[in-house]
Amino acid sequence: MAVLVGLVALLLTPTASAAPAPLPTGQVYVALGDSYTSSPLTGAPAGPPPGCQRSVNNYPHLVAERTGARLTDVSCSGAQTRDFAAAQAVDGGENPPQYDALGSGTQLVTVGIGGNDIGFGEIVRSCVSASPVGTPCRDRWTEASHDELEARVDEVGDRLDDVLAEVHRRAPGARVLLVGYPSVLPAEGPGCYPVMPYTPGDVAYLRGVLGHLNTEIADAAAGGGATYVDTATPTVGHDVCALPGERWIEGLLPAAPAAPVHPSALGAAAMARAVLATLGVPAAA
Repeated sequence: MAVLVGLVALLLTPTASAAPAPLPTGQVYVALGDSYTSSPLTGAPAGPPPGCQRSVNNYPHLVAERTGARLTDVSCSGAQTRDFAAAQAVDGGENPPQYDALGSGTQLVTVGIGGNDIGFGEIVRSCVSASPVGTPCRDRWTEASHDELEARVDEVGDRLDDVLAEVHRRAPGARVLLVGYPSVLPAEGPGCYPVMPYTPGDVAYLRGVLGHLNTEIADAAAGGGATYVDTATPTVGHDVCALPGERWIEGLLPAAPAAPVHPSALGAAAMARAVLATLGVPAAA
């Protein structure tokens, strides 16, 4: 999925003048997305196929539990935008097209996608450096004036426009939230080589990549009849370089149950709080 960015550590809180309408009891909620939605290894499995690695601790399940929604979670690890319209082959079977979960009775949809479209796993692997010197990651992905990752992120923006149009077509009465990616690397500074073996220059470069991705997601939401959920801001300071207990995004060698460079259960809970705050649901006592 995606790597890197942040801003300021505050949860989103709607203003009184823009307070969302109350959620209906027992709303029909569909969650679409990739591994940052499915939350691999953070809890007991939540439905087949096993290769999707959905967890009962992922943010859709936590949001449904808090709101009393009737959840259909079709998120799947490794998903790209193309897997919303076609079956996705994974270990243990196929995940049906994610769009198929939508219908005229759907009342709430969350969408978290885009990281795998830009090559999240490839980026994570290719940017590991044997030395803390230079910018080998940036050098790999840029040539002359062309930045391949910048181009891929721009393409994701166009794909998200199509995703939102199809979500609205299939679920015309639904409230749609487009969920961004959390802060994976520190919001400032050189990083934490060798704990996360990216050079200081590449940390800055990759931070910019995720910032660009989240901007494209926010712009798509604004132009596509959806609401953007900022998960970067409330996760600042809880990135892969934070100490255990404060770290919500695990590194290449997770110290808590999670996939490498993915949210732990603490990170999934933080993403759930961001979604709930966007919905105007008060925090649990």
